[in-house]
Amino acid sequence: MSYISKSEYEKWTGETREKRMKWFKEARFGMFIHYGLYSQLGTGEWSQANENYTVKEYEEFAKTFAPKENACEEWCQTAKKMGAKYVVLTTRHHEGFSLWDSKVNPYNSMNYCKRDLVREFVDACRKYDLRIGLYSSLMDWHHPDSWKCANDPEARARFCKYIEDLNVELLSNYGKIDILWYDVSCPITSAEGWDSINRNYRLRQLQPDILINNRSMLSEDFGTPENYISREDDRHFESCLTLTNLAWGYVDHEQAKDFMVTPKQILRNLHMCTCKGGNMLLNVSPCPDGSVDPYTEKTLEKVGEWLSYNGQATYGEKYPTASLYSATSLTAVSADKDLKTFYLWNWVWPKNGTMRIGGFIDAPKKISYLVSGKPIDYEVDGYRIILKNLPDSPPDKICGVTVIKMEFDNPPRHRYRSYYPQLSGGHDYSDGNNKW
Repeated sequence: MSYISKSEYEKWTGETREKRMKWFKEARFGMFIHYGLYSQLGTGEWSQANENYTVKEYEEFAKTFAPKENACEEWCQTAKKMGAKYVVLTTRHHEGFSLWDSKVNPYNSMNYCKRDLVREFVDACRKYDLRIGLYSSLMDWHHPDSWKCANDPEARARFCKYIEDLNVELLSNYGKIDILWYDVSCPITSAEGWDSINRNYRLRQLQPDILINNRSMLSEDFGTPENYISREDDRHFESCLTLTNLAWGYVDHEQAKDFMVTPKQILRNLHMCTCKGGNMLLNVSPCPDGSVDPYTEKTLEKVGEWLSYNGQATYGEKYPTASLYSATSLTAVSADKDLKTFYLWNWVWPKNGTMRIGGFIDAPKKISYLVSGKPIDYEVDGYRIILKNLPDSPPDKICGVTVIKMEFDNPPRHRYRSYYPQLSGGHDYSDGNNKW
């Protein structure tokens, strides 16, 4: 077996990180799919633990697990329609049921319904030109050693080998995989306890270009804030968010529809990830038979339609503008990496035909609507840009989110709320003279 020190491992992964991360930073938007035995219960992905099923009782659901034909293709069609660039599938959630033909874990879909869903999933991803992510839980409620491994060294050795052997299957049998997405490192509380450095070192040798998230007790390639949008450390981040905030696994879609976020809210979350320099991984919870419910389909298709016209404001590597550039109280800014092209996402359209954008010290060379390219009248007055002669209603008729494009010759200087010394660092810029 291969072994490496932490410092050697971090140096080794750091040397290739920028190259490996390039596609991910440009992709921006992915789909998360939570699907497993729990989908049949309709009470969320933690049903086995939350409802205190015994292992034996819960095993009965494996006997009735029956995903429909082409379920994985439907997931990937939905991902493509919504504008996602990659998809992450829960290949084995905490319940311990593997969705592939595993020789390591007999508790798997091939042994119960004669389906290798991971094979079907990766084939569908490739058909629809989507990058492939495989989720792998470290916690396992079905394996007896996972309950003992925190305090029993022999159980720990067996369980850590089991986890590694499962991931070796996933990274050896399905061609090129783009993301290994770990989850829930319980009950062991350290990377050393999990032997994460050596395991990930060996797994990376199977897939040299793979990205690994931060949930095996190591920072690795990117952070994964859950149900909030924020950079956790100096790594790139990917916020994973749900459509309903009820659960990650399936709940009755007729009742859940009233909790579903709107296309406009999804776009706002996507924008917040973009302007903070991260990605968004939006979760979909297929029905018991693997189909995508009509409310989810309709919501995501609207998002994808909007992105088909406005994707330039999201896709591609963006500069993390959130702490540097502002717009108005009802708009927000994303920007290309070179900081010469800015995109104003307008959540609420002005009714008086004008929009004031405070803080920009340097004048743009052009302002236009992103979709049509039609120029917008504007003037620069002090440290603000005033857009003029705007229509009474937002030009965007898909979701009501109109994007305005501002182009500069050079990265513009900017001071937020620059006419108010108590908010701008103690300097008075209200006379319009450039005291930068």
